[in-house]
Amino acid sequence: MAPRCLSAGLLSKVSPSKGMVQACDLDRQQGQFAPLTLSLLRSDTRRIVIVGARGWIGRTLLSLLRAALPEDEFSRRVACFGSAHAEIMLDDGTRIVQHALDKLATLPATPTMLFHLAFLTKDKVASMDATAYCAANRALSQTVLDALDPIGVDRLFVASSGAAAYADDPDAAADLRLYGALKREDEDRFADWARDRATRCRVAIGRIYSVSGPWMNKHETYALASFILEALAGRPITVLAPRRVLRSYVAVRELLSVVVAMLLCADGPAVESFATGGDTLELGDVAAVVAQVCGGEVLRRPISETADNRYVGDAAAWAVLLERHGMTHVPIAGQIAETAVWLARENPENVVFRAS
Repeated sequence: MAPRCLSAGLLSKVSPSKGMVQACDLDRQQGQFAPLTLSLLRSDTRRIVIVGARGWIGRTLLSLLRAALPEDEFSRRVACFGSAHAEIMLDDGTRIVQHALDKLATLPATPTMLFHLAFLTKDKVASMDATAYCAANRALSQTVLDALDPIGVDRLFVASSGAAAYADDPDAAADLRLYGALKREDEDRFADWARDRATRCRVAIGRIYSVSGPWMNKHETYALASFILEALAGRPITVLAPRRVLRSYVAVRELLSVVVAMLLCADGPAVESFATGGDTLELGDVAAVVAQVCGGEVLRRPISETADNRYVGDAAAWAVLLERHGMTHVPIAGQIAETAVWLARENPENVVFRAS
């Protein structure tokens, strides 16, 4: 089979001579908070603490913050924590120290907005004893919870998961139920913390379903990454699921713009829970959009099973949340283009180029 080229739209962002993506317009979009969020962030003075800074959402947040704040203010306001002491490097060369999580409670007390993004994810269930997996996640969350008051947190984002909706579903896979149950515990634990401090503290709790965008990690576990990488490499985009698989996607930058606006707007409840939205799409339709954006063809295994695999958020409620903060949803084609630009930059040796 002859190699496929990137579609004309995406190809215009690519320089074969350099073997990397030159996507200035997309970079500017995916590298910025929404206008309201940007304004609220720049007028606020809180310290910003990120727990789980090296993950996909954490790296995206760091990049957005670096683009939003002057270098000295970024250095002064942003602190990162994770499983171990490490260094994080952003695309612009900024080097950030990630401190070990057990040092979190040693921060001096000052008004703080904290993003709790750390968790042992569902893929870890298969390689760990269930009891140890539960204990590790509960200990992680307790470390964060114990530090909130001593360091002055009054704005908090808890990254939950759509899996929390399946915690009691007997038809759901065992690993999804276990992961979901622990995420739901987190939702309740941190919501109680905020309610007990309702006059001064606010928490946003987001059940995150499927997301897209730069800094995507664990490519092998995400259908969207797999489809895009196949297209970029000139291979057919293959959908193997024998049943309909339904997903809804939101760009990570869109998610974070909403979260920061929720936490920093003038008025809001002590606890605000939400689920990410986006149009409900079958994976065959997602693959078709990838083919439109990146080029290529789709091979879809015939659907032989009647039960759908459904993991989708609340599109209507998400649209209302976006409208409240003056934002618009990034459509799936735009999400795929942004993700493809980044994946092509990260994997230049696997991208097929052909002049149109």
